[in-house]
Amino acid sequence: MADNCSSVEIVEGCRLPVLRKNQEHEDEWPLAEILSLKEVSGRKLFYVHYIDFNKRLDEWVTADRLDMKKLQFPKKEAKTPTKNGLSGSRPSSPEREVVSEKKDTNNDTALQKKQRKTLDLNIQSATAPSRGKTLPTPVQKRKEVVPLVTPVPPATPVPALPSSTETSQAAVFPVVREPPTFKAREDLEPLSSVTTNGTARRLIPPQPGRKRKANCGGSDEMIKVLQYNKPQSAAVFLPPPEDSQDSSDGIPTAPRMTGSLVSDRSHDDIITRMKNIECIELGRHRLKPWYFSPYPQELTTLPILYLCEFCLKYLKSLKCLQRHLTKCNLRHPPGNEIYRKGTISFFEIDGRKNKNYSQNLCLLAKCFLDHKTLYYDTDPFLFYVMTEYDSKGFHIVGYFSKEKESTEDYNVACILTLPPYQRRGYGKLLIEFSYELSKVEGKTGTPEKPLSDLGLLSYRSYWSQTILEILMDLKPDNGERPQITINEISEITSVKKEDVISTLQYLNLINYYKGQYILTLSEEIVDGHEKAMQKRHLRIDPKCLHFTPKDWSKRGKW
Repeated sequence: MADNCSSVEIVEGCRLPVLRKNQEHEDEWPLAEILSLKEVSGRKLFYVHYIDFNKRLDEWVTADRLDMKKLQFPKKEAKTPTKNGLSGSRPSSPEREVVSEKKDTNNDTALQKKQRKTLDLNIQSATAPSRGKTLPTPVQKRKEVVPLVTPVPPATPVPALPSSTETSQAAVFPVVREPPTFKAREDLEPLSSVTTNGTARRLIPPQPGRKRKANCGGSDEMIKVLQYNKPQSAAVFLPPPEDSQDSSDGIPTAPRMTGSLVSDRSHDDIITRMKNIECIELGRHRLKPWYFSPYPQELTTLPILYLCEFCLKYLKSLKCLQRHLTKCNLRHPPGNEIYRKGTISFFEIDGRKNKNYSQNLCLLAKCFLDHKTLYYDTDPFLFYVMTEYDSKGFHIVGYFSKEKESTEDYNVACILTLPPYQRRGYGKLLIEFSYELSKVEGKTGTPEKPLSDLGLLSYRSYWSQTILEILMDLKPDNGERPQITINEISEITSVKKEDVISTLQYLNLINYYKGQYILTLSEEIVDGHEKAMQKRHLRIDPKCLHFTPKDWSKRGKW
């Protein structure tokens, strides 16, 4: 295949299968796009992005890994938009689609001429007063378009979910039926409906073989919690769902014009789509970046970028780093230590008072976060850095940032666990700490969307474990099944109400039975939850938190 490469000139934007190893270390040939080319020591290298794969898998490959037999050239004058405003591949099309584009242009021109002629004939009647009658609209004959997706019949309307303000009582009866099974995320996608403001919310799937009353969606409707082989269960009142802010719905929202760190993917170019840092040395770890980060241009050509692990200053050589360490007096992040238990500590850092550290932290985080952008104006943000202590100092493990004033109840803007510490429970610890701060502030919070794929998995797991922990700890009251509302769950956990409802629906716990919504906890769910909690050793101790929230709205300047 390398011989064919010399005879055919490959340009940026071409698509072709590229050889790579999957998780099972087996060969596969996914379709990839050529983003850049370079020549090193007489060898041609191609920077490829695997279509429908995460950008962190992008890499430089040699010509012998390219399948030239299935090469697709891009159409001429192709721009570089992104799909749905999110990161991904440029929709550059093969040349064979140029012909159909010309046909479409000719059809549009003929349609415009026909429409102009129709308007000339009706110009007199259009200028006359209508006298309450609607003018006839000229019929335009358009070419028939073949739909790519099979039309889906409208879903059965679901009764309105009950209000959380009214709490009428109802008896709970045992239900004999098969345990609910978990559905894959793909199976839940058709249950999303788009609302007027562009967000989406999930509908509860209709249960087969069960009839619904026409007027059973009253305000006194409750959700029962049933638990197999358990003596206690609870009734949960479900309020009307507002527009879900769950990022798993896949509908992007426009970035806000405040201090938000959400990136606008509509201005991506070929530079920001490519990794520009080869390797980062941070303390005793060497990190391989996943995404682009706007470090100074002269540092991007270095084989290794050196960072001081305490002040995060970037340096170009090991000798410069050693000279810097003789002058750097920091052995922990700047700011106030607001939590310490064992070797784990949290430091609160003001983005205005410690601007250099905050900017360096954002540069490092951008190497591993693709859905967030970088603003050098860190004044509107607070940064909470988690560290691990040893004899040499406090080493950074991860962090999350939040706005000092959030009008949308966001308690996290960016959240990151550095790769050497991932899959060890630190991600859930960061999330749990963010909600502990919200509890002290007396607010409910939610992370800023969109979340990365790994961030969404961590939040889903945390929400599921936290809610199931509350439902399973409910005890009978005077021999009757306990009752709890969605609002009460939200107040106990500080998890926003919409996130509670979306998690219950994601777990497929909500069912409709005899005119009522019920939550059924099967043995499978209970056993899975207990096993997960046994593995979760790292927890936040509220007694070790020394935090006083500030009212930033009363301050003239952050």
